[in-house]
Amino acid sequence: MKVVKFEDLIVWQKARDLAVEVYKTFEQTRDLAFGSQIRLAAVSVSNSIAEGFDSRSKREFGRFLGIARNSCNEVKSMCYLAERLKHIELSKKNDLLFICEEVTRIIVGLSKSILQKMEVK
Repeated sequence: MKVVKFEDLIVWQKARDLAVEVYKTFEQTRDLAFGSQIRLAAVSVSNSIAEGFDSRSKREFGRFLGIARNSCNEVKSMCYLAERLKHIELSKKNDLLFICEEVTRIIVGLSKSILQKMEVK
């Protein structure tokens, strides 16, 4: 399948799923600052992928993928903290970490693919 728009990217779809899961998980949290921060980080993953997709160059798209990966790491870090602060159960933390790691693996693969295409030219 040819990727024509960012919505076709599996990584964007999975990142969107991560954002939805984070929103559902933290919608009832009493720590408003914490809930807001983790939701912003989760949304940043899919938004950075979308924003970078129509970049002027492969290098710039790679930069946006790096931003998405950093945001995914922020979500992971906050999940560890959320579990320690008793905002979420261990099993929910593990579920969210699994999604983050899947998104990160796809981002890394896409980044490598973009770099290889840059070297070919």
